[in-house]
Amino acid sequence: MKTKTFLFFIIGLVSLWGCSKKKTVFSVKTNDSILIFLELAYQDATPYQDRLLYNEKAFKLVMNQKNDSLHRENLLKIADRYFNLNEMEKFHEISVIVLQKSINSKDSLKIAKTYSNIGEYYLGGIGNADSSFVYYKKAEKIYRKLNDKTNLASTYINMAILQNKINDYIGSERYAIKTLEELKGTTEKYKVYEAYNIIAITASVQKDYKRCLEYHDKALQVANSNKLPKLYHPKAVTYNNIGTVYHEKKEYKKAIQYYKKGLKETDLFIDKPYTYALLLDNLAYSKFFVGDYSGLPEMFHKAIKIRDSLSLFSGAILSRIRLSEFYAKVKDTAKAKKYAIEALSLSRQSKLDESLLFSLHQAAAVDHKKASAYRREYIKLSDSIHLEERKMQNKFARIKFETDEIALEKDKAIDQKWTILWVAIATVLSGLLLYAYRIQRSKQRELVLLQLQQKANEEIYQLILDQQQKFDEGREKEKKRIAKELHDGIMNKLASIRFNLFVLENKIDPETIRHCIHQVAQIQEVEKEVRDIAHDLSHDTFSPKKNYQELLKSLVLEVANAVALKIEFKLSSHIKWEAINSVVKMHIYRILQESLYNIKKHADAKKINISITEKKRMVQIEIKDDGVGFDTNVPSSGLGIRNIQSRTEEIQGSFEITSSNTGTAIKITIPI
Repeated sequence: MKTKTFLFFIIGLVSLWGCSKKKTVFSVKTNDSILIFLELAYQDATPYQDRLLYNEKAFKLVMNQKNDSLHRENLLKIADRYFNLNEMEKFHEISVIVLQKSINSKDSLKIAKTYSNIGEYYLGGIGNADSSFVYYKKAEKIYRKLNDKTNLASTYINMAILQNKINDYIGSERYAIKTLEELKGTTEKYKVYEAYNIIAITASVQKDYKRCLEYHDKALQVANSNKLPKLYHPKAVTYNNIGTVYHEKKEYKKAIQYYKKGLKETDLFIDKPYTYALLLDNLAYSKFFVGDYSGLPEMFHKAIKIRDSLSLFSGAILSRIRLSEFYAKVKDTAKAKKYAIEALSLSRQSKLDESLLFSLHQAAAVDHKKASAYRREYIKLSDSIHLEERKMQNKFARIKFETDEIALEKDKAIDQKWTILWVAIATVLSGLLLYAYRIQRSKQRELVLLQLQQKANEEIYQLILDQQQKFDEGREKEKKRIAKELHDGIMNKLASIRFNLFVLENKIDPETIRHCIHQVAQIQEVEKEVRDIAHDLSHDTFSPKKNYQELLKSLVLEVANAVALKIEFKLSSHIKWEAINSVVKMHIYRILQESLYNIKKHADAKKINISITEKKRMVQIEIKDDGVGFDTNVPSSGLGIRNIQSRTEEIQGSFEITSSNTGTAIKITIPI
């Protein structure tokens, strides 16, 4: 990797990162102390320590406010000021506070903004790129949900810069293009400008200089439109970037022209001294390549002085490397070594791997005695950086894949729900249309019959109507009977089988498997009962030939085994079941079955007491549990209680239910 590649990398990131500083212009319109302090903390002309002090005063005042939207907005402004002051730990601290307050207030927009802030902290503060990517993805998800195109575009810009930082140039360009797509038809020209710059930088790294200059030209058109804040000096940044492209192409004279254009921008040194130092350093370097030493090495020294004062370590290191190259060229070996060693020392202190790599390269070039040691360290570090870049790119791809998979599954689930809803609506509408059509056809036939039999007497006509009514009532009654049979019989048996089989999730020993195999026979019984209902057979489950007491005990035992309930079952031996009508026995069985199923499903009970006795030609059933109970005054949305009550009424019985937080009791009395 040559020095010029590193040069371009630094230029691109400095330009973009500098442009993405959050300096939203803020005008004081009131005498409110908070706003005054925030405005003073914003002014670049104010000394650093004073700006820091004003921001701290604003923070103390804001923390006394109630947690409303204005309070959270002021906290975000304070965080932005700390970001501009390069106080990254304070920036992170305030962002976390805003995040918690926003979550408590369910303020989605502020949650997304703080996610983006934390992403910037991990990127620019501690260099944790994968954590930064995770938080940007969280912000992206919320902005998409809110359809906030402006903030979504800002997030994409940050993600593009992040991808550029780990040398994933294709990924960087992809996010820059996404930014342009989101900003179509908006007035957010600055983000458009940033996106053009990123695409141009990725094209340059890939040596596609034609496309690079095309997008730098687009960026310059936006900068010349006067729709961007002059304070950012976008034209100076773009002139620098275009000059760098020509330097890469070894067209140094053209590069010098653009660097000089950038330096002519009014108030550039005051508003953006780091951009001024960048242009000055690049101009000096291009002059060095064409052999024009006028103003050298003073221009390099001036750039170093500015960058040192601003703590711009990567830029300061780059200037020293170039100054070392200059002195090596003019045969001043001592100074060449001096500045190479300074660059190397500063790289180690700042822990900037890319800077250290190029410092080692220059040190090896000017210090022949230690050249072999520097080259060995260079190779080791280079391999380490490339490996780390691959790991990071893979990690980003995995994070993106997992995030996209979750979003895809969620969208798929929503689509399925909508599909089911529309199918259900279509089915209901089709049924209604068919029903209306049949009714209409029936009315037409009836009208024809009435016309043909208009001489018939009133009695015959009334008979026909009565017969039709009885037929409808019988049909409705039969439908209700089948529904009850399905719900009380088949559904409860299936639920019991399901509870019995759940044990396989935790135990797969032979004894458990043998116990669960028994459920196959239960499934066969369910199949038989379905077949019986389907064919409307006359088979009577509760025939006098069967032992009804054993049938009831078997039902209770089955439920007790399924859910490990303690059930006390008292069944009077004096009841003559063989003399009781099969319909009554069937309803008693279903009532007991439905009650046990409801307790098992809803009550969270540990113990059940069941008593079936006979008194004065009345069968008395009592079912009690120690579960959580429910409010009997609130109508139930399920069929269970209603079916029990309906069955009791069908056999002329009485039904009573009481419930509290200590349990539920059902009392049923049936005449026999």
